[in-house]
Amino acid sequence: MNGVIDQFFNLEIMRQSLPILMKGLWMTAKLCATVVLLGLVGGLFVALATLSRHPLLRYPAIVFVDIFRAMPPLVLLIFLYSGLPFAGMRVSPFAAVALAFFLNNSSYYAEVYRAGILSVARGQWEAASSTGLSRTQALTYVILPQAVRNVLPDLLSNTVEVVKLTSLASVVSLGELLYSANMARSITYNASPLVLAALIYLVLLWPLVRLVSRFQRRLAA
Repeated sequence: MNGVIDQFFNLEIMRQSLPILMKGLWMTAKLCATVVLLGLVGGLFVALATLSRHPLLRYPAIVFVDIFRAMPPLVLLIFLYSGLPFAGMRVSPFAAVALAFFLNNSSYYAEVYRAGILSVARGQWEAASSTGLSRTQALTYVILPQAVRNVLPDLLSNTVEVVKLTSLASVVSLGELLYSANMARSITYNASPLVLAALIYLVLLWPLVRLVSRFQRRLAA
């Protein structure tokens, strides 16, 4: 029992590793802010394209969503980071992760947005049009606020998954939280830094998980 505690819950090693993990946490925070923002904005434009009346916008958007929802994000990340150099295009680890997650997240966020827009009653479009609003104004001021409210739990749930998936960045040696914890483990020959990283993820994500549950209960009521 003492061996297990010393290997996984060594407080002294956790204390020594904490500065390294804090640097990784800062990189994780920057990465999350980037990929979530790109995914939310990109997903909205893709969703609008899938609902467009113009085939030249709608069909490519549908293909985009199908492809990148089906492709595992890890495969996409490795392809961008390790495959593009063979075509003479080198990207930094951060850029590779940001691009891979932008493509993957946009497809998922797009489906959430699309469901939200379709959940708004058709009469809302007609009511907005009757007040003199253009289609773009109706979408911006009437439809989208209602759509986002209807699917807010799904958007938050997707965001939690995105934050968890940023740990995949460690495979391209980006110094985020998991990568930093693994480096600390290799230096100390002890798994306590990995346990500490897991606790940090738990502290960060548990409030979001509870928030999602609260929104889901409110909507159900």
